[in-house]
Amino acid sequence: MPKTPPDGYQRIIPYLAYADPHAALTFLTEAFGFTERFRMPGPDDSIMHAEVELDGNVVMLASAFENMGFVGADQFEKRYAFTMVYVDDVDAHFATAKERGATITEEPKTQFYGDRTYRAIDPQGHHWYFATRVKDVPLEELSGPPPGECE
Repeated sequence: MPKTPPDGYQRIIPYLAYADPHAALTFLTEAFGFTERFRMPGPDDSIMHAEVELDGNVVMLASAFENMGFVGADQFEKRYAFTMVYVDDVDAHFATAKERGATITEEPKTQFYGDRTYRAIDPQGHHWYFATRVKDVPLEELSGPPPGECE
């Protein structure tokens, strides 16, 4: 009997649409450190499906096919979601992403809940949130500060 999820996949997988998925794959590998697993070409230089991986976790993506209601983040005025990624060294990750052209919306800082984080936008408008756990904070201590008052 087939296994669910299949080997090599987590149960929850972000699936992103890009107007230029070829450029997105290049950016995600060079700036954010993902490894491309594969891409399935479609008509007119589109990509029907592609996958990138970071430490065994997969993000799927494809061309934005507006006729199917699948549009890229660049079609929205405001952020509707972001993809959260834990990395081993958020400061080194930040330096590479910034050097490779990510739009940084929040520089690295340590949050009250124990993660050191930064936020970035890829060239096609998808929002990303990267973190490294620097301190374990017990759940009972996580009432949190008022918005905007993180370290």
